[in-house]
Amino acid sequence: MKVPFLDFVGPYEELKAELDEAYFRFMRSAWYVLGKEVEAFEQEFAAYCGVKHCIGVGNGLEALYLILRAYGIGKGDEVIVPSNTYIATWLAVSYTDAVPVPVECNPRTFNLDPDRIAAAITPKTKAIMPVHLYGQPADMDPINTIARKHGLKVIEDNAQAQGARYKGRRTGSLGDAAGNSFYPGKNLGAYGDAGAVTTDDAALADRIRTLRNYGSKKKYYNEVKGYNSRLDELQAAFLRVKLKKMDAWNDRRRAIAARYQDVWRGQPSLVTPSVPDWAEPVWHLFVVRHPQRDRLQQTLTEAGIGTMIHYPVPPHLSGAYADGGWSRGNFPIAENLAETVLSLPMGPHLTPELAGNVISEVNRAVQILKEPILGIPA
Repeated sequence: MKVPFLDFVGPYEELKAELDEAYFRFMRSAWYVLGKEVEAFEQEFAAYCGVKHCIGVGNGLEALYLILRAYGIGKGDEVIVPSNTYIATWLAVSYTDAVPVPVECNPRTFNLDPDRIAAAITPKTKAIMPVHLYGQPADMDPINTIARKHGLKVIEDNAQAQGARYKGRRTGSLGDAAGNSFYPGKNLGAYGDAGAVTTDDAALADRIRTLRNYGSKKKYYNEVKGYNSRLDELQAAFLRVKLKKMDAWNDRRRAIAARYQDVWRGQPSLVTPSVPDWAEPVWHLFVVRHPQRDRLQQTLTEAGIGTMIHYPVPPHLSGAYADGGWSRGNFPIAENLAETVLSLPMGPHLTPELAGNVISEVNRAVQILKEPILGIPA
């Protein structure tokens, strides 16, 4: 029985009537840019996250970039980022001409380690950008405490964690502002690129609304040198439909993750994610670690189990940052994760039968490899 890594058909089949109606509503509206659908989604997603403002933009990378730009962060400034993340987090900083300053993560939770941040702060530091990686919230209280002490902004990269909670509060509401991605594979996924900024900062929200629309509040009157980064009306209409289902779909993800955890907890050759008591993840990805990751992936592929690696190259070793002066060994935790992580099938339309097949084939593959957990830091 083959198991795809991600099911894109199931969500449409479940919501076909509502999604089709949203499409025809959009087509009949005769208003296709920054109209009622975007306005309604912004209100609904702000209420969902528990913030005062949501500004729809083109994608998650631009959401992060526009926050930095609106806060005046740029050339000569530094922004603390995780060493272990998707490169978009770093790129948002680079696009402002500021410098991303990597800090290692906690290898058990995959998220930015608050205990390592203080040592990376310099007089040039302007912000900290924690990532709620794989759908699990970062430890935000100590991060915010450090930021307040040093007068820094906290910008959440919430691309993978819509609906997650930290001590009862939604991600996207835990810093000064947050960048959200609605890329199709995300928990709240559009049918194309889409993103949003969430914040309680009214002045920031006003600046980003201006920047996203050519620097204009009134057509043809351009106050600043802005951009074209606007959430598409059609995508907003689709996102409004999916937002109503997201909590239920996240609960399905949690059930699959709990089943995986129950089976593999204590497994000596397979490390599963560690979830702190204060965290309520939404399991955008279920990421395990194994010392023979590549062989494990190959064995699962041969058995028809779809997997992916998030991420095989840490940003500091990528060609994009070859000019940063980093080399192998600078960030050993991120490097070890890049060599050992493997994402297993996860999603709200992964049936119990298919999840059972994933479990059986992983167990079989682990037995074949029979490798102790040497080389993976605790």
